[in-house]
Amino acid sequence: MKHTENQTAQSNNFTKRLKNYFLTGVIVAAPVAITVYMSYHLVIWINETTSRLIPQQWKIGNFVPYAVPGLGLVLLVLCLIFIGMLTTGYVGKFFLRIWNVIIRKMPVISSVYSLIKQIFETFLSQKSNSFSEVVLIEYPRKGLWTIAFVSRRETGGEIDAKTGEKMLSIYVPTTPNPTSGFLIFLPEKDVIKLDMSVEDGIKYVLSCGIVTPTDEELQD
Repeated sequence: MKHTENQTAQSNNFTKRLKNYFLTGVIVAAPVAITVYMSYHLVIWINETTSRLIPQQWKIGNFVPYAVPGLGLVLLVLCLIFIGMLTTGYVGKFFLRIWNVIIRKMPVISSVYSLIKQIFETFLSQKSNSFSEVVLIEYPRKGLWTIAFVSRRETGGEIDAKTGEKMLSIYVPTTPNPTSGFLIFLPEKDVIKLDMSVEDGIKYVLSCGIVTPTDEELQD
């Protein structure tokens, strides 16, 4: 009887281990597979779409006897560099201001454009470098905690003078759009510093708390 019970227990343990191995395999393989799949199809779509913009007489296939993959992607990169060069000049900035005025007068489109622009500026134009630390603060009331960013460690001036304390400039982002939020001032003693990077803090806010930095990332 004991021998049968031991066999049953061993069989259950083996089945449980196989199940754990399977789930671990899914957790490891699925993000990799999905990322590779989406990246591959995104590159193919960009390449095919931009390749159509090249006049037939200028296509590389007319000059070499074989296909050159990725030419459309290279064209897109060169176009973006060219646009960046134009918009940094006086003429480019002038037309960009006109474009922004036109967009702001369109009720729905202006909101969508503004949101997308702010998100891209946050991640691509180094805006996150303006924040020095990720912190925890009690907001909007005592007993409730939220992630915030230190935008300036020394407020100084009239704010410190009127409050009689050393205040920190704290930016409290909204979820899931961290480009909108609130500026508040708190004494340094009321702020708990976190070990996560500013980038991880932004990811945390963007994902509504789903994506959290691991212990390994915090140690790095």
